[in-house]
Amino acid sequence: MKAKAVLFDCDGVLVDSERISTGVLRDMLQELGLSLTHDEVLRRFVGRTMKDELPWIGQASGVAVGADWLAQFWRRRNDALRERVQPIPNVLDAVRLLHGRLDGRIACASGADRAKLELQLNKTGLMPYFDGRIFSGYEMARSKPSPDVYLAAAAALGISPSACVVIEDSVTGVTAGVAAGATVLGYSPGGPSHSPADALLAGGAAAVFADMARLPALLGLD
Repeated sequence: MKAKAVLFDCDGVLVDSERISTGVLRDMLQELGLSLTHDEVLRRFVGRTMKDELPWIGQASGVAVGADWLAQFWRRRNDALRERVQPIPNVLDAVRLLHGRLDGRIACASGADRAKLELQLNKTGLMPYFDGRIFSGYEMARSKPSPDVYLAAAAALGISPSACVVIEDSVTGVTAGVAAGATVLGYSPGGPSHSPADALLAGGAAAVFADMARLPALLGLD
């Protein structure tokens, strides 16, 4: 598999952040009177954009939530991430190698808001490889599973989506990458923070892997 560019999702692919963010979300839902376990929150919200989930939260809790509640969630979530977020195991070496092999043609294309993306990439030492090539679903007309953020990333790199490989860990993200016309590789190391391998394959992933150390070889760029 030869890629001219590689487009990475962020949460669960570049940074180990999902349980941190969903822990804050679980606490805030509890404050609204909506009791969910950590794993239930993961299953409900991972791979989705929080702004798109506000209607569901309001309906399920019976409490109207809007921009102020979302801003509070972002503040509390960012404080937790600033303290605890870590890179996915082996991703720093893989990204460094791919950045060099592809002359910088890699990008981060996520459904998350830009402040979160920049915080996490700075905190984990990944920012030098993605600076100027960060794309947020909050800034697109449509969020994942629509392909907009991946189309924007490919266009900015000057590469046809069909020549890009997308790295995703959720069915929602795989759907977006496939809809963009890219080849999608699913990252599934196990656990509730990532969609299972069979679900990623059913969603259209060309292959699934469990260790970021394998990624350069899968792309033929080791």
